[in-house]
Amino acid sequence: MSAPKKENIWLNLGFNVVVPALLLSKGKAWLEWDAKLALAVALAFPVVYFFYDLAKRKKINWISILGFVGVLLTGGVGLFELDKKWIIVKETSIPLIIGVFVLGSVWMKKPLARLFLYNDSIFDLQKIDAALFAKNNTDLFNRLLKQGTLLIAFSFFVSAVLNCLLAVWIVQSPAGTDAFNEELGKMMAVSYPVIMVPCMIIMVAALMLLIKGLTRLTGLSLDECIKPQK
Repeated sequence: MSAPKKENIWLNLGFNVVVPALLLSKGKAWLEWDAKLALAVALAFPVVYFFYDLAKRKKINWISILGFVGVLLTGGVGLFELDKKWIIVKETSIPLIIGVFVLGSVWMKKPLARLFLYNDSIFDLQKIDAALFAKNNTDLFNRLLKQGTLLIAFSFFVSAVLNCLLAVWIVQSPAGTDAFNEELGKMMAVSYPVIMVPCMIIMVAALMLLIKGLTRLTGLSLDECIKPQK
């Protein structure tokens, strides 16, 4: 069976961040759209991308589903002119839910570090598992995966806190107004560097922890652990 196609990161950023942020910030000035139309069109881009990516790669996961639900919730707050506090709740709750789920997986058979870090798109799992078994280190490696999972959960909790602070700081206007749209656009634009950088640092730390333990417990070099690319 062929591996799923890799996601186009630039298309992802364009549809989910750049275009929606521009339409929300400049829709009224450039196109003379009212606030609700600008919001609806801007949020249509992430929705279209969700279904486009699903049709192209035939791959979906619970994180992408939560992201899709988040877009719908943002649209609901703006279009139905709900209290702006619901944007803060939404921005905080989605990474918090993911973090709790990841944390809970520590006590399951397969900690979610297997999904985020230790997977067959990066590592030669058969070779690694055989080396761990030969050295009787499988249990020690499972403990290492749990440590990595804790770090990943921590990254989502950091994201939840930063999301909350950004939403409180930026979103000040009532939903359904041009000012609200502009603030949403600003929040989209700044959230990636502000939130993604610290979270990526934590994720890289988790990956380095995994690699260091992997080579120590298997006796393999990093090159031997990495899956050969066709």
